[in-house]
Amino acid sequence: MAGSNLLAKILDTNCLIRPNFIDWLRNLRIVLNSEKLAYVLNIEALAVPENITAQQRVARNKWTDDDMKVKCYMLLNNELESQYEHMESTADILLHLKELYDEQSRTTCYEVLKRLFRAKISDGQSINNHCLAMIKDIEELEKLRLTMDVELQTDLILQSLPDSFSQFTLNFQTNKITCTLAELLNMVTAKEMLKVNKGVSFGY
Repeated sequence: MAGSNLLAKILDTNCLIRPNFIDWLRNLRIVLNSEKLAYVLNIEALAVPENITAQQRVARNKWTDDDMKVKCYMLLNNELESQYEHMESTADILLHLKELYDEQSRTTCYEVLKRLFRAKISDGQSINNHCLAMIKDIEELEKLRLTMDVELQTDLILQSLPDSFSQFTLNFQTNKITCTLAELLNMVTAKEMLKVNKGVSFGY
């Protein structure tokens, strides 16, 4: 069944592992939306009334069939299949996965935030590598749905720079410069190269 949808390759090549639950769920929704099945993730099993009508029976049967299709997509991963094939519905599987991975996401957020707020580089270390690492952490938080405003992102990077960048930081703040993180990276890298060219030792 999964082979009939070319988009299903997204799930084949991006299997669920502990750090990527949010990305995996987004990819799953993309695949399901392409087949108009995503509604199953948001609707629990339809109740069967005592005096079920023909229309209700058709709706119930359709939901049951669609739920099974979604379950097949979710369990493309052999490890997930062995763990969750006994569960009756995709809602049960998704609930368990959220309970499992949301807790891990909170722990990951804490560790990334701790790195960002404690980040500090000394003269002699690569400014470029340092800033790239911080930007990577900021992007990691965004994947975990924790987004900081641009000013805070910028301030975190500026406060982590060595003392030799104090004038650069002061000018940046005084002139109220606004820029993307990529532009800030280019600016501090250019400043670093300028210092090197002027003979200021950075220890490398």
